[in-house]
Amino acid sequence: MPDLRGHGLTEAPGHGMDPDTFARDQIALLDALGVDRVRLIGHDWGGYTSFLLAARHPDRVRALLVCNAPHPWVTVRPALLKEAWRTSYAWVLASPLGPVLLKRTDLVRDSLQRDTHGRGFTEEDLDAFAGQWRDDARARATQLLYRSYLRIFATAPWRPPETELRVPAHLLFGRRDVAIAPALVEGFPDVEFVDAGHFIVDERPELVARRARDVFSNAP
Repeated sequence: MPDLRGHGLTEAPGHGMDPDTFARDQIALLDALGVDRVRLIGHDWGGYTSFLLAARHPDRVRALLVCNAPHPWVTVRPALLKEAWRTSYAWVLASPLGPVLLKRTDLVRDSLQRDTHGRGFTEEDLDAFAGQWRDDARARATQLLYRSYLRIFATAPWRPPETELRVPAHLLFGRRDVAIAPALVEGFPDVEFVDAGHFIVDERPELVARRARDVFSNAP
């Protein structure tokens, strides 16, 4: 289960904090490990990266399960403007204030617990997630990542269409997600809305495991 560049135990080199680079990183990792094809699960930024990876490299992905992430095939329409308020956190994290707030481990812990209604995260989990941003390089990496998010958001109407997805894929989405609008996943051919927040992997692990077995059992 690899950490994305700049997060967890993966190095934070100070550049390449965007999903296109993340996808290339994962191909490089598979090559380095000598792994030909995988069954892939991704959440949030890992989920968006997984969509890109499966679409651009269908020969490397047997099947895909994504949890609480928008997909790259969203049709930009005026109705999405009313959901723009959900991106307010991204503006804050992308600003000079972002790294300062990320180092406030109490704020990070409270945010995780509110989203999951206090379920799913142990004290050890909370310390691990919140503690990584005490490091200046990782706080800066997250700031750069959300700057890339805002660039993607701003240029979406003019970006060339993403390659069509040609591998079996299922999108599992928690209805109580505040950060990602359901409108950004509606229309995906195989999306399932369930009672959960953004951190569905931690809040509903049994459900995620069942869906993984369902999706992967018939993968070629």
